[in-house]
Amino acid sequence: MALFHKLLNGTYILRKCPKPRVASCPFLGTHFADYCSSSLEKPVAAPGKASSQRKTEGNLEGHHQREVALDITSPEDTPEVSFDKAIKEEIKDHFRRLKDDIVNHWIGPEGRPLHEVLMEQAKVVWQFRGKEDLDKWLVTSDKTIGGRSEVFLKMGKSNQSALLYGTLSSEAPQDGESDRSGYCAMISKIPRGPFERKRFYDWSQFNTLYLRVRGDGRPWMVNIREDTDIIQRKDQMYSYFMFTRGGPYWQEVKIPFSKFFFSNRGRIRDAQYQLLLDKISSIGFTLADKVDGPFFLEIDFIGVFTDPAHTEEFAYENSPELNPRLFK
Repeated sequence: MALFHKLLNGTYILRKCPKPRVASCPFLGTHFADYCSSSLEKPVAAPGKASSQRKTEGNLEGHHQREVALDITSPEDTPEVSFDKAIKEEIKDHFRRLKDDIVNHWIGPEGRPLHEVLMEQAKVVWQFRGKEDLDKWLVTSDKTIGGRSEVFLKMGKSNQSALLYGTLSSEAPQDGESDRSGYCAMISKIPRGPFERKRFYDWSQFNTLYLRVRGDGRPWMVNIREDTDIIQRKDQMYSYFMFTRGGPYWQEVKIPFSKFFFSNRGRIRDAQYQLLLDKISSIGFTLADKVDGPFFLEIDFIGVFTDPAHTEEFAYENSPELNPRLFK
């Protein structure tokens, strides 16, 4: 009797075993699944009892499928997706950021007391100490117009700098329209406030751009964009040159804001305008020296400071014919 009782318990346990899925065990194949679902679960029936056996098997299989379906669609395994909840959380976050902006505005610029800001002589605007710092930048090249230049941006050694590297190619795209190519660039993203409102950098109390870089001897163009209109003027910027000296040593680059010249679509304009330092939207670096081959530029930080020895307001002359509004 004890042996018969054990056999009955074993048959019951085998019937309760879920049917193996081939997708979860692809190396077993369909024959193993059929074996587990038929040979182990169903006893061998006599030929005369085939119809009743098929009926019983159908009932058992239907019951088994319901059990499997219940296991798959259990609330614990199904993630809850709610678009309404996500939208509400996003709106709450924007209102929270708007509240912080209003409070910081009453305290002072960037939430700091006004006297502390006025006494500041130097400021680090961008530094590279982690992936979140790289996310504030974009890289682009002439691939957007069919060129072959490549550019990449990653963290440097020990996560203490950003490494901009790639390959410059001046080969013009074979599109029948462009006759020149060969540029790579790194551009900072425009800062955004609550509800995607544009923010600006106010550098009006500083007079010099300050960088700590290490390059391979190539000349770079430093570009600063200002945004005084509702729509960003994409092709207008202020530029100046940065010459890297190569070698293993870092160099400190100081460029007075008075040296930046006004350009449109890459061409220096005859009428020059002074850079408005309280409406800075972004800064960028462009390589277009027509020297094909690999390049790299490593950046530690980008900042601004006040040089008391620099008293020049604007380095370029204007005539009434070129810029009449300056002489009214």
